[in-house]
Amino acid sequence: MTRVLHLITGLGLGGAEHQLVLLARHLPVRCEVATLTGPATLAGELRELGVPVHDLGMAHNRDLKVLPRLVSLMRRGRYDAIHTHLYRACLYGRVAARAAGVRRIIATEHSLGDGHLEGRSITWPVRAMYRASERLGSATVAVSPTVERRLRDWGIPARRLVTIPNGLDPAAFAFDPVARGRVREALGIGPADFVVGTVGRLVRTKRVDVLIEAVERVPGARLLIVGDGPDAPRLHGLASASGDRVVFAGARQDVAAHLSAMDAFASPSAQETFGLSVLEALANGLPTLYTTCPAVEDLAGRPGGGPGEPPVRRLPGTAEAYAAALRELAERSATAPSTMAPSTTAPSTMAPSTTAPSTMAPSTTAPSAMAPSTMERPVPARPCAAAARAYAIDELVARLVALYQADHPGPMTTSEEAHP
Repeated sequence: MTRVLHLITGLGLGGAEHQLVLLARHLPVRCEVATLTGPATLAGELRELGVPVHDLGMAHNRDLKVLPRLVSLMRRGRYDAIHTHLYRACLYGRVAARAAGVRRIIATEHSLGDGHLEGRSITWPVRAMYRASERLGSATVAVSPTVERRLRDWGIPARRLVTIPNGLDPAAFAFDPVARGRVREALGIGPADFVVGTVGRLVRTKRVDVLIEAVERVPGARLLIVGDGPDAPRLHGLASASGDRVVFAGARQDVAAHLSAMDAFASPSAQETFGLSVLEALANGLPTLYTTCPAVEDLAGRPGGGPGEPPVRRLPGTAEAYAAALRELAERSATAPSTMAPSTTAPSTMAPSTTAPSTMAPSTTAPSAMAPSTMERPVPARPCAAAARAYAIDELVARLVALYQADHPGPMTTSEEAHP
């Protein structure tokens, strides 16, 4: 059986990290995972799948002592392919794999934005190091045509690039009315409340502050924020004036259950390289508003929610635009006929999270007069959107296996670098 070592910068709750766990679950190869900076949250999930996880103990970005440890691991493992994920892992992984004599060196570029890379500004040294290390690999995978265009603009030759979109398991994100009731009860959200939600790392480029302002303009609406990150303290401060209308659930592994607790999904993010959270919301059947989502925009026909499908709309990234669209969705939700039994709100049996506990935004004002409603609101059936089905995991798995087993060109030549 083909042996593959996946190298990733860390294993926190991020899109690339979740994508790696999904691959480990579905790839018909023998997978091992190495992490530069520590096992973190998702290591346990990988080990439950029987996937060995190696901690390389990298102390900081320029900790070159990790290279001999990585080369030694690769030589001992006798891997058929090395697959790296995220910028730092791609840099160190390509160098180590070449030194270890690994024939197939694949790198997936998850987070190359327009002017930023994994939330950091792109400087000329960053670009130079990336191009230098890319010469050592076999192929670079872009998660969207948008990312491929950016890599070509960096001077990466087209013959070394392949676009393979991220994948997801639509069934894993299917709407669950029982989970809806349990999550709402655990978070203090009434069964009849109209809930707008968003999922992602809390950084400024996600523009969650736009949603906080927008929801303030929608009477009776509440905002459920799933995720954590360096922008969390600022967002808590902004939300404090809204009392209990804004709920911070923290970083969660049970994202599908929290999506089921929502009535609409919104992503005003300024820049995305793929937009996996939007697809997960569409798999849950949620009406979805977004500002940037290559995963949707790159699909032929740019689906906008056909008959029997959840609506999906692209909006300007302003509070005014989101408030207007959310008011419309709230009115539609209030009058939608039920096509399924009301959700169950029995006492919660939800296992406690292994990540950050759910917390409400601290209020500096008087308690909100908007007490959670105890009257059940009928919830319409929520079918999976075609846009989510288009990215089913099977296609991603098949194309990656082909890369792991293919004969690739060697390192880039000087003439190729000069004439990409």
